[in-house]
Amino acid sequence: MKTTYIKLPLATILLLGIYSCKKGEASANDYSLSTSADSAAVVSEDISSVATMKVKDKQFIKTANLDMEVKDVYEATISIEKSVQELGGFVSNSNLRSNVVSEETFNTSNEEATLVKKYQTENSMQVRVPTEKLGELLTLINNKKLFLNVRIINAEDVTSNIKYAELEGKRIEKTGENISELKTNKDKVKLSDDNMSEENRQKLANLDINDNLKYSTVDIFIKEPQLRVAEIAVTNTTNIDNKYKFAFFYSAKNAFVEGYYLIQRIIVGLIMIWPILIIAGLGFYFYRKNQSKKKVNQTFEEQNTAS
Repeated sequence: MKTTYIKLPLATILLLGIYSCKKGEASANDYSLSTSADSAAVVSEDISSVATMKVKDKQFIKTANLDMEVKDVYEATISIEKSVQELGGFVSNSNLRSNVVSEETFNTSNEEATLVKKYQTENSMQVRVPTEKLGELLTLINNKKLFLNVRIINAEDVTSNIKYAELEGKRIEKTGENISELKTNKDKVKLSDDNMSEENRQKLANLDINDNLKYSTVDIFIKEPQLRVAEIAVTNTTNIDNKYKFAFFYSAKNAFVEGYYLIQRIIVGLIMIWPILIIAGLGFYFYRKNQSKKKVNQTFEEQNTAS
């Protein structure tokens, strides 16, 4: 299952520095959340050490991707969402759906029938949990599995990126001071505006990276290994259709009325095109008259020729 987490490459981090202490911006100390305070949770031994890994003077952005089969998708979904909330996290996306494989209706009486659906339920969800609670959450999720298809746990070391971003923040601050010493003109206004825009981007990036350090992203895909069957009581529509399929006298009456209205529409249509009818009549009259005249002339010429 494709994870929605986007790693921060070095080139991006170079442009996403942090602010200096003078401006009250975040420093490297802001990113110490992932290594502060040991988790009180007891993590099962079958969970990867990557989830709980802590290295002195190192900062890690941790993510996980799980694909597994469970006994009951709905029950597992409710349990996972509840566990995430209890651990101080939140669910950012949950897409539970039932994929219908087949459905067929069986008539059981003249009025009743049973709709039989065969389906498989699955859920794609994404949760965010405090990084120090990641191992505990993975243990709770692991207890729900019948079969594990895929489990991926990543710990991206962003320590050097954060340090470099801090240096870039100082450089931008120095650039702002140099710009302030320039003589006020159109170029200075543009330089100042560009520098402020870069600082705003840094501020947003600081919030993002701090959030990714504080909260781990876990993408979860769960499904049931076998099909389920649902039996739904419905109406016997076939019998209802046969009952009202054709009423002779009613249909005949409607046909008579529709025929009467059709005649009316034809008469009204002819009235609407009366100029065309008059022109066509005159044209036909002159055509016949011309044809008669030609016939008389032809007869006269034949008589003259004969004499």
